[in-house]
Amino acid sequence: MTADTFKDIAQNGAAVNLSARAKFRLTGNDRVRYLNGQVTNDVRRASAQSTLYACVTDAKGRIAGDVFIHAHGESLLLDAECDLREPLGMRLERYIVADDVELTDVTAEWQLWHVWGANMPQGIPSTRFGREGVDVWQPVGTTFEPGCQVLSDEDLETWRILQKVPRWPNELNAETFPPEAGLEARAMDFFKGCYIGQEVLSRIKTTGKMPREMIAFETETAVIVGTEIWKDKAVGTVMSVATHPVTGFTVGLGMVRQGAVGGDWTVSGAVLRRR
Repeated sequence: MTADTFKDIAQNGAAVNLSARAKFRLTGNDRVRYLNGQVTNDVRRASAQSTLYACVTDAKGRIAGDVFIHAHGESLLLDAECDLREPLGMRLERYIVADDVELTDVTAEWQLWHVWGANMPQGIPSTRFGREGVDVWQPVGTTFEPGCQVLSDEDLETWRILQKVPRWPNELNAETFPPEAGLEARAMDFFKGCYIGQEVLSRIKTTGKMPREMIAFETETAVIVGTEIWKDKAVGTVMSVATHPVTGFTVGLGMVRQGAVGGDWTVSGAVLRRR
């Protein structure tokens, strides 16, 4: 990402083509009740006027995927990272037993765009990359003109890291509890009732104790994903990195032990400063 691109995005917004994401449709009279038992947020609040962000968790409360949900007629539409298409589909199918629910993979039927900034088109309000925007779902084969610059995958990744937005499978993965990635306020509802993994996550909420916590950092030195983060001893791992388009510094996201979140850290002798 160039400095000019960054400044333009910050001032005017941008569009991203998310059509490669996995997309599922849930139909049937039990669709809301069923999905509410699978995800961390309250699906009863899903509507056609806004998206609902949630995590799918396993029995131990760790993340099996993150999804955006909205109502579409007599159905619910979900989208997730493209790598989750097969495992998330299998995970959701596994718990449909006697429910009046049908899960259909509609990835190939829909294109999905997200736009934020001054010239947003009509769409479904959604916050995906640190700014309020809209999702635009259109049938495959139709034309969409966003009216603003379209970001490449590389530029979007830089913007995501600068906005401190965690992503599957970098910060969000089978080792991560949603609160560790700072998703408690955004993706969780503690009053909605039971769901898979709910007991463990409620305990974290009550005690405030969790193994790790996500940090955002910057440093003048190049850093590689997977490098250990130190604070007298190894306390975590670098999960995502990018180059700041204005300063040229390395910016990134990492996961560190909960007791090591304060102050600065080091990676291979270089100081990491909190952003």
